[in-house]
Order: sequence, then C-alpha cells, then structure tokens
Amino acid sequence: NRQAQRWLEALDLDIDPRTPVSKLSVAQMQLVEIAKALSLRSRVLLLDEPTASLTSSETDVLFGFLKKLRDNGASILFVSHKLEEVLEICDRVTVLRDGSNASPSRSMEGLTRHDLVTMMIGRGEQASGWKQRVPSSAPVALQLKGVSTALGHVGVDLTLRQGEIVGLYGLVGAGRTELAKCIMGQSPVTQGTVEVSGKPVKIGSVAEAVHRHGIGYVSEDRKQEGLVLMHSVLDNAGIAVWRQLSGAFGLLTDGRIRQAVAPFIAKLEVKTPSLFQTVGNLSGGNQQKISVAKWLAAGVKILIVDEPSVGIDIKTKAYLHDLLRELADAGTAILVITSDMPEMIGLADRIVVMNDYKVCGELANDGVYDGMSQGIMGLIHREEQAA
Repeated sequence: NRQAQRWLEALDLDIDPRTPVSKLSVAQMQLVEIAKALSLRSRVLLLDEPTASLTSSETDVLFGFLKKLRDNGASILFVSHKLEEVLEICDRVTVLRDGSNASPSRSMEGLTRHDLVTMMIGRGEQASGWKQRVPSSAPVALQLKGVSTALGHVGVDLTLRQGEIVGLYGLVGAGRTELAKCIMGQSPVTQGTVEVSGKPVKIGSVAEAVHRHGIGYVSEDRKQEGLVLMHSVLDNAGIAVWRQLSGAFGLLTDGRIRQAVAPFIAKLEVKTPSLFQTVGNLSGGNQQKISVAKWLAAGVKILIVDEPSVGIDIKTKAYLHDLLRELADAGTAILVITSDMPEMIGLADRIVVMNDYKVCGELANDGVYDGMSQGIMGLIHREEQAA
C-alpha cells in the first residue's frame, strides 16, 4: 500500500489505495492506470490518449512527471489527438491518417498547430464558429432549483434554455457527471426541484427521462455505458427507440429499426461496412457518432453530452461540434460537460462552473479564450479558498 500511495501522490491523486476501482470516476481510473504503468519503471512507455478525461491542471502534473522520466533516459510514445499537448511535450511527431503515415517522422522544432492540422486532415482548421445564440427570454427547457442529491450535491441551481448550449466545467471530483446521472434518474434528488419545460418533475429512471421527458445522455464512458460493444451498429443506434417501434405484441424487426435510424447514421457519416457491423470493431470517432445518433433517432429535446471529444480525431471532433451547434440552432437544449477548456469556450453560450458538488459561479461566454479561462479558474480557486 505504501508503494501504491507513493505513485498516486506523484500524480497528485488523493485516493486511498484500498478504494475499489469501481467507485472511482473515469478520470480517476485514468490516473490510476497511468500510475500503474509508471510503477513498472519501464524504459519504454506507451501512453494512448492518457489525458482523455483529465483537466488541464491534472495534465500539467502528468506532463511534469513525464518530462522527468524523459530527462532520466526513458523513451515515451505519446498518442494523442490534443494538438496543444503534442506541441508542448513531444520532441518528434508522426501523423497518421486513415491508418497510413500522413507525414514522415519529424522534429517538432518550428512546427505549429496549423501545420499539424493540415497534415492530419489535409487542410487548415476552420474557425470555431462561436456565437451567442439564445436571449435570456428564451423558453426554459431544463431548470434545477436548489437541488441536492444522494450523491452529495448541495443547492445546485442551473438553467438550460431551448436552443442553448450550456457548458458545465469543473476539476475531477467536482460532481459534473454525477449531476448528469441524477438528472437522468440514476440517483435520487433529495431536495429542491427539477423542472422540464416549466413543470416540476420527479425522474426515477433513465427510461422515464428519455421517453417521458425527452432527455438524452451521451456518456463520458461510451465503452461501458454508452454502447453495447458486442452488438451491431443497428442495435446500438436503435436502442433508444425500441419502445416506440414495438408492435402490438412487443415485436421488433430489423427493417423497422433500420428505417428509423439509417437516416441518422447517414447524417453523421458513420464509417461502417454495414449496419450489422459490430460496434466494438469501429473507431472511437465512429462509436461516438453512434452514441449521438441513437438520441437523434429518439428525438430528444434536451441532450446532455459528457466529454464529447474523448479519444476522437480532430476532424471528427470538429464535425461533432458543428452537429451540436446545428442541433442547438434547431431548438435542442444542450448541456456539455467537458474537461477540454478550448472545447468548452468554443461551444458554450454560457459556462456554469462546479467545485466540490456545488455550483460556484456562471460566466457568459464572450469567446475570448484567455479571459474566459482565467475567469473559470478564478471561480474554482475562490471556492476552494472559501472552503
């Protein structure tokens, strides 16, 4: 236990080594997995998307440790879609596109983000397209008033309007994903009020959230929660509409499911040999598209998207961002939970900041990264000092 504690502390991870992994968040699991790899003291270390669920401050701690390993002679293969991280920590880079080298291995010296994007997708990166969409007078789709939960949230207030993208930001352990699961009925609200379209509701299950109140949830952990990996594209994309499509005797046919979901698979440009392809055999980007497609097929009016760009390439990330903006423009209310601050600032109309299972502030997004990032971290630090 002492040795495990030492490696956890090296990553600033405040976890009792005896804690069952099943009780950890996805980000904490990620850090534990990294700590396990580091404990082997290998001279060659392969890290595949190690920061996928980490916040910027947690990434800084990891990078400081990796730089020490490099300086002590270790070789590190760092696989990532996050270009700022590649620019910060890597000495050399190889870009892959569609399974082949898009460029030979080359020194990072003199390379810019624009250079990397061009090598990855064959063209320069497009502007984020951020704009303020929704006036404060727009109809409210989802509202939390003084909500406390069995998971530990205290007095949470949150408003999400039709056609609006609201960002929910916080460090690991802030309670963002847990709040989403309470909204979806996976854990009870113990105090306060949840309102959908202005009416107080009590949501007791995911099925009730989806079918009665039109709320969908794209999980941060698509492999464990968002998809059934051994089942087909058709089954996964259609799972949220099975109830609507069942006949008088509760019977379903592939034809009925295909008719309901095929347009959305095509709209999201999912790359699959067929609708009967096993989802586990697809890329992370295509899996994420299917996670979204099932809610489009269900016609939800409120969509909660948790870590939308984890483990996907920059082209698919840009596509999903455009899709979320398009859905918002069509009236869908969207709550985005992400640890990627540039993504948050590029997408959200407003940003709600959480710390220690409480809302510690809210910012109107002006799209200026430096000012917004300082404002967000300022709210978190102020809350920590007050505690």
